[in-house]
Amino acid sequence: MATGHGRTSGSAGRRGAGMPAARAAASRANKRRPRRSSAARPAPTARSVALGVIRRVVEEDAYSNLALSAALDRSRLGERDRRLVAELAYGTLRRLVPLDAEIGVVARRDVATIDPPVIAVLRLGAFQLRHTRIPPHAAVSETVSLAPARARGFVNAVLRRVADTPLPAIEGDDDDAISRRTGLAPWAVAELRRVLPPDEIDPAAAAFASPAPMCLRVNTCRASFQDVDRELRDAGLDPVAGTHHPDAIRIRSTDPSSLPAFAAGRVTVQEEASMLVAAALEARPGERVADVCAGPGGKATHLACLVDPGKGRAGTGTTAVAADVSVARAGLVQAAARRLGVPLLVLAQDARRPALREVFDGVLVDAPCSGIGAARRRPELLWRPRRTELAGLARLQVEILCGAAELVRPGGRLVYSVCTFPRAETDAAARAFLSKRNDFEPLAVPGPGGRAERHRLWPHRDGTDAMFFGGFRRRNRSSG
Repeated sequence: MATGHGRTSGSAGRRGAGMPAARAAASRANKRRPRRSSAARPAPTARSVALGVIRRVVEEDAYSNLALSAALDRSRLGERDRRLVAELAYGTLRRLVPLDAEIGVVARRDVATIDPPVIAVLRLGAFQLRHTRIPPHAAVSETVSLAPARARGFVNAVLRRVADTPLPAIEGDDDDAISRRTGLAPWAVAELRRVLPPDEIDPAAAAFASPAPMCLRVNTCRASFQDVDRELRDAGLDPVAGTHHPDAIRIRSTDPSSLPAFAAGRVTVQEEASMLVAAALEARPGERVADVCAGPGGKATHLACLVDPGKGRAGTGTTAVAADVSVARAGLVQAAARRLGVPLLVLAQDARRPALREVFDGVLVDAPCSGIGAARRRPELLWRPRRTELAGLARLQVEILCGAAELVRPGGRLVYSVCTFPRAETDAAARAFLSKRNDFEPLAVPGPGGRAERHRLWPHRDGTDAMFFGGFRRRNRSSG
């Protein structure tokens, strides 16, 4: 999920949310830890790079995808080691909740009382022992060497106990048991119970904790699906057509920037649920549309292609506008539009108080949210968000919706989406908006099951991120 008025709120995204005691300990440890000279720094290994990523995500609230990419760029590791880094970093973050539970039992200590550099090494080691085929002696010895010298005896003892102890079976269907089996925070499991049948809670939580395939959107303003499919097959990537959107194509995980189709703007990385959100606005050629929470640009560039498939050459001018509260994220949108070759006017603004003074046929609000729905691609979202943040996020979402409503022409359309599932951020936010803006009414929009006023997608049902989206129409004449 992202900062500003994109995937995740600035407060939730920057603060993080699941482990305040660990972060406080991290701050103390950082003050105590002496700086090592670059001359004394050993050459990076797959484990040391993975450990750095884990610590950045847990202790500094970094985004795992960005932290991993930056670490790999600096590491100069070979392809095999780079794959191991990704497996260890993402896997440890994905299994952090059950790993901590087991470490706490074996170490006979609350993990919040273990110094951040030490617990990070323990998590990395325990993940290797429980979830990889790495020989136990290598997992223990190589990982212990990464621990602070003063703690190596403790780390060695704990990891050897883990290696010598059979993986405990976790029975029961209460929130804590499901959390320890899957890695999804207990409060989020409880939220699932409010929106799903009882027999789907365990499968849904497990699906959130499963890696997602890479999904690309074919940029139909530059290429056809058939041409891109053929190009990817020739590259040995075994593409598979998406399930729900005709422009979606899935491939095995790879660095997208290495693909000629990506560099040439024929494809972009975009999750299929995100494509369905853009499609729900039903933008047509020649219409004016706006995405008011646009960073990093997937939906905005999709809409730009839909309203101007001729890429601006017909003399109609730019008919798509993208805005974000963050100047940096607005810059990402602009770069994406340039690479994809779609005409898009980009600006920075607070969506609650739009700087725009025009009206549009369709407006998209892809609001900041807890972001749990994207946990398959950013595993820290399994445990970082807090339940206490939901009320504030919901208020922000409704404020953005009310601000964006001013940009919708009478008779025009508004689509609201969030990549999460708690009711406060989904149905309750939609109801609150309608209570504040009686010049809007629910509108049935297309989704995977046909037309409906609101849609929910789930990884265990639909094979996509968890996504909520709904439609509204501005009445031609206000009712009050």
